[in-house]
Amino acid sequence: MIEPIELLVVDDHTLFRRGLMALLSQDERFRIVGEAGDVGEALRVLATTRPHMLLLDNHLPGVKGVDAIGSLKELAPDLRILMLTVSEDEDDLSRALHNGADGYLLKTSESDQLCEALVKVHEGHSVISPTMLNKLVSGLRQPAVTPLAPENIPISEDPLQLLHMLSPREKDIFILVAQSLSNKQIARDLDIAETTVKIHIQHIFKKMMLNSRVQIAIFAATNGIV
Repeated sequence: MIEPIELLVVDDHTLFRRGLMALLSQDERFRIVGEAGDVGEALRVLATTRPHMLLLDNHLPGVKGVDAIGSLKELAPDLRILMLTVSEDEDDLSRALHNGADGYLLKTSESDQLCEALVKVHEGHSVISPTMLNKLVSGLRQPAVTPLAPENIPISEDPLQLLHMLSPREKDIFILVAQSLSNKQIARDLDIAETTVKIHIQHIFKKMMLNSRVQIAIFAATNGIV
């Protein structure tokens, strides 16, 4: 039997949070291991629990969700974070991706869309609500720097020069990540261990000054690599 995906749900609206937990608990693919109403409480839960994924609201008391991603991942580096928010603000999307979110979903999404998004993010994919994806694509088409094409995502006249910083194996993995393949799929395609894939991806992040798989996809699309 496949082990369920363990989830921590972070949302300051108790009724919504409990309803979401009840909904996900009905699906055998998921197991709720914790809940929190703000970032501080989420950090305390993470200090004693190691969920696979965290569902994170943005409009939290004190610290916004998008600004807490770095602290959450610092405490739990392997944690996958899916934003679940009402915010359609382009700046929130940009900051979430820059800070390392693995997905960005709107609360208007259907329940089956949420469940499938959780599975995909857990498998290593990046998931963005169609509405926000359209804004992302529109932002990439702008000639000037916009909130959706921040300066910290390198845009080079010769993107191949940046790729030369990567080893041959890292280049292969870079392309596959940009094509939205999961770590498991990459490991199978290249006949290497999944842990080796994770190590190579961390090297790619460091060498290319990127913070997430989504940023790899943005870099590749912006520079015409894929």
